[in-house]
Amino acid sequence: MPALLKMVKVETRLFLRDSATVMFGVLFPAGLLLVLGSIPALKESSPETGGLRSIDIWAPTALVFGMVMIAVQHVPAVIATYRERGILRRLSTTPAPPRRVLLAQMIVAFASVVVSAALMIFLAWAVLDIAPPERPLEFLAAFVVGYAALLGIGMISAAVARTSSAANQIGTLLFVALMFFGGAFLPRTLMPDVLREAGESVPPGLQALTAAWSAEAGEITATAGGRPFWLQIAIMAGIAVAGSAIAAKLFRWE
Repeated sequence: MPALLKMVKVETRLFLRDSATVMFGVLFPAGLLLVLGSIPALKESSPETGGLRSIDIWAPTALVFGMVMIAVQHVPAVIATYRERGILRRLSTTPAPPRRVLLAQMIVAFASVVVSAALMIFLAWAVLDIAPPERPLEFLAAFVVGYAALLGIGMISAAVARTSSAANQIGTLLFVALMFFGGAFLPRTLMPDVLREAGESVPPGLQALTAAWSAEAGEITATAGGRPFWLQIAIMAGIAVAGSAIAAKLFRWE
């Protein structure tokens, strides 16, 4: 355990030195929400949305930007860099096994996502008067399992990418695909039903996050009938397990 803590400290320092990741993975969701919250039209309530403002409905969407960026872009790029530079291979001959490096990297990455979410939720409440998640336990479940599903997909990229450049390219494609089909680029209320329904099965499960944050917002953005909340969580959990298993099968230390 002390050795793991030392590794976590090292990975934390390396993470904080990566200003681009800190900016876009940790600070960007809160900044994006504050910028959009300054647009008067988004702060007006409407009878069609049950009195909710557009910014209230969109708030969970800002959260997933950081989750996706860290899980499918940052983590795979770091692991691919370690592989490309022979760091994993060299560590395999020392008392610090490569798996410990991966665990430390995942701990730091998850901590950064938690900080990003906490910062965004606090500023949303303090500055924009957006109420915190109504169902905190369900929101926590959706957040953790949704991130695990993203990380499972990201680890497949990390397993097959030979270089950091390749990992970045794969990560960018995954980011765009997940954000689009997950319903983050377009308001879910404006998307065709087929895309909204597909988005309920695409990590990180934005619909589940939205429903746990606000029941009213969840009803507005759901497809006709919609999938039950815990079914969406089960789908995300299945993706997390399947992705992790595939990544473990394909993973190479060199």
